[in-house]
Amino acid sequence: MTPDAKREAVAHVVVLHEISQRRACEVLAVERSSIRYRSIRPDDAAERAAMRAVAAERRRFGYRRIHIMLDRQGIVMNLKKLRRL
Repeated sequence: MTPDAKREAVAHVVVLHEISQRRACEVLAVERSSIRYRSIRPDDAAERAAMRAVAAERRRFGYRRIHIMLDRQGIVMNLKKLRRL
């Protein structure tokens, strides 16, 4: 089960049964810290769109060549982040 699904399940139980978040986490066997966590990762929509555009234009390019093409466009990105996206 993904963390987002766990958050939704806890929220649903809290609203439906009118119990505390602590009790809902205990019943569902979910850590409260994972429910309260909010990601601070920036939105990578622009980088993803640029990567897709390069990949669609040059089908045979791998991540290394896509990295070079993005550098030429002025989009500086770490190779590990490029592979993750």
